[in-house]
Amino acid sequence: MNIYLIRHGESASDVKEKYDGDYDDHLTEDGLQDAETLAKKLSGYNIEVVFTSPKIRARETSKVISDALQCKTSVIDGLAEQNIYGAYLELGKNQPEEEYRRLGEILVNRDNVVEGSETYKDFKDRIIQCFSDITHQSFGAIAVVTHGGPIRCIFREILGLGEFKKIGNGAIIQLKKEGSTLSVVNMDNVVLK
Repeated sequence: MNIYLIRHGESASDVKEKYDGDYDDHLTEDGLQDAETLAKKLSGYNIEVVFTSPKIRARETSKVISDALQCKTSVIDGLAEQNIYGAYLELGKNQPEEEYRRLGEILVNRDNVVEGSETYKDFKDRIIQCFSDITHQSFGAIAVVTHGGPIRCIFREILGLGEFKKIGNGAIIQLKKEGSTLSVVNMDNVVLK
């Protein structure tokens, strides 16, 4: 199975400089262009289905892709982003240094729990189970449209390949599953640490 792991196009919250927690917003004009570019890059790969996060920005990206590739879309709740910021909802990235540093000190350890957020353990378990369910189906080629957090978790926890420095809007990571072995074939618009 060929798996095209995709980060959604640019959304309104990507450009408003806020830590929004479990937000749900639309693609920007650039984000729609990201989705169209993704559809062009994926043409000719015989993708049978696009699995997508339920978040609006992922569903809008998926719709552009599935319409262009003439394949079905399946919304999977387990592909949603982690609600990591909880009680820090709407904390600006340009907040006074003390506030920003306090959030960073909490989040540097994935086991720390921020009030009102999803724990990393719960998030990790959700992503591992969801990815397993998706990749145990009998398709030849699939696309999975999700967010930076789930993609990082898949690389860290399933593939054991470490951390990303950057996952750009509209990033594509091609994985190959042969039996129980997963390998990275190609990466576009991502930088590993």
